[in-house]
Amino acid sequence: MGWFDGLLYPIMVAVAWIMVQFHTLLSHVGLDPASGAAWALSIVGLVIVIRIILIPLFVKQIKASRGMQLLSPEMQAIQKKYKGKSDPASREAMSRETMELYKKHGTNPFASCLPILAQSPIFFALFRVLYSLPKVSTGSYAKSSIGPLDAATAGQIEHATIFGAPLSGFFMQKDGGTTVKIVTVVLILAMSATTFLTQRQLTMKNMPPAALQGPMAQQQKMLLYLMPLIFAFSGVNFPIGVLLYWTTTNLWSMGQQFYTIRRMPAPGSAAEAAMKARKARKTHQTGLELAVEEGPVIDDKPRGQRVQPKRKDRAKPRPLDSSTPPVESTPPPPATASSGLAKSRPSIDGAKTPPTARAPRKPKK
Repeated sequence: MGWFDGLLYPIMVAVAWIMVQFHTLLSHVGLDPASGAAWALSIVGLVIVIRIILIPLFVKQIKASRGMQLLSPEMQAIQKKYKGKSDPASREAMSRETMELYKKHGTNPFASCLPILAQSPIFFALFRVLYSLPKVSTGSYAKSSIGPLDAATAGQIEHATIFGAPLSGFFMQKDGGTTVKIVTVVLILAMSATTFLTQRQLTMKNMPPAALQGPMAQQQKMLLYLMPLIFAFSGVNFPIGVLLYWTTTNLWSMGQQFYTIRRMPAPGSAAEAAMKARKARKTHQTGLELAVEEGPVIDDKPRGQRVQPKRKDRAKPRPLDSSTPPVESTPPPPATASSGLAKSRPSIDGAKTPPTARAPRKPKK
């Protein structure tokens, strides 16, 4: 066992233990224990466990990235202040002000690399486990087993294939064959593409326009295109199981970032504008649905007493003009005997006259 394996051996034991436990679970579910699908899904289970453990570091990465975006205008002001000054005093002052700026916002550029740095030991431990399978299966390894991964289990993993290629095979293998090379190239392309999309999702959608300018933004753009190329050229030396692990963890990162950016976007970014637009549409649709469910609004408030129609005033008698002579009233006709008792009638001056006496009846003969 070399010094590198001796340094990584505790992590290799942990990686082997997680894989064996997932393989046992998948075997109970009904998968063939010797199939490549069972061991490939065991590597996927390893990714899930590791990424769940790394969630706190991912939260710190998001906070650090957001802090770097918020201090970008101040960083550009410091760089503009010392632009063209290469003397030691100016460099020392620029470094001091930069560190004070990081301390003020509680962030630093290295915090955004925590998940990648934390996964590096797992990545290399899995690489050494898969690379050591032939020696463990034949008993030529420095130890009899790697944790629960004994000779029989190692031989089973070594002969397990995915799309006709063994999980321990790699592109530069002498006796790998065409199938191993094809599967390796496909996984290298998938790993490089998912790495590029993950970085682009973080930089383009969750960064304000001010953070996309300046020397720091140019460095991030360079890394955006440089990292996939590094993985593409170095992937020819990785076993297929390691390529599967890295592609799966990139897919996990894409989903995790998509959820985080959608729910908690950076201020001033395109993701924040999209979130506000979604909330506006949702509020509008909710208002329309409530209006449809409630139906027409009925006004139950009293409207007051109904205004009655006014009656037109009767024509009043015209006042007598002084020039017009008064009209004399004619006395009523005198009462006759056949009309019964005579009624009183008004006189001209308004006084009532007494009724006249009834004439006596003549006796009948």
